[in-house]
Amino acid sequence: MSDGHGSGFRRVTLDDPLVEPLLRELTHEYVSRYGPDAHQEMTRYPGEAFAEPHGVLLLLLEDGEPVAGGAYKRYDEHTAELKRMWTHSAHRRRGLARRVLAELERTAAAAGYRRLYLTTGPRQPEAKGLYLAAGYTPLFDVTADPMTVGPLPFEKPLPVLLPTH
Repeated sequence: MSDGHGSGFRRVTLDDPLVEPLLRELTHEYVSRYGPDAHQEMTRYPGEAFAEPHGVLLLLLEDGEPVAGGAYKRYDEHTAELKRMWTHSAHRRRGLARRVLAELERTAAAAGYRRLYLTTGPRQPEAKGLYLAAGYTPLFDVTADPMTVGPLPFEKPLPVLLPTH
């Protein structure tokens, strides 16, 4: 898909212009839910953290426009940490986050990671629901008030994929 149009997943770098809606909407989401200091989260990691071989940033495109995306970065030798999960505000409730999550899981397993780790915020019940529904194990007391827990950690083992070469 070198013409820049089409649909499907595309690996991009953080400075790709296609990433701009993801960064803008995530920043707005964090600030509106957690206050003005939350915008620091979006600049916490350098772009290289989400670059191959240790990380990846994926966008799901429809007609050349980004509608969802997500990334992972190296957490430790065997673990990738999910970050930047995003669905465009005009395209929610369509299962796009599940597709992005599945593609990130597949990509991380293919890169040799054996486990995914993530934290989501206590004011993001949609994210909590997504990870529980996708088979992630909560590393916190799910019966507690999320606001008393702080960041909500999850993990999921990845299938061991044999090299294809």
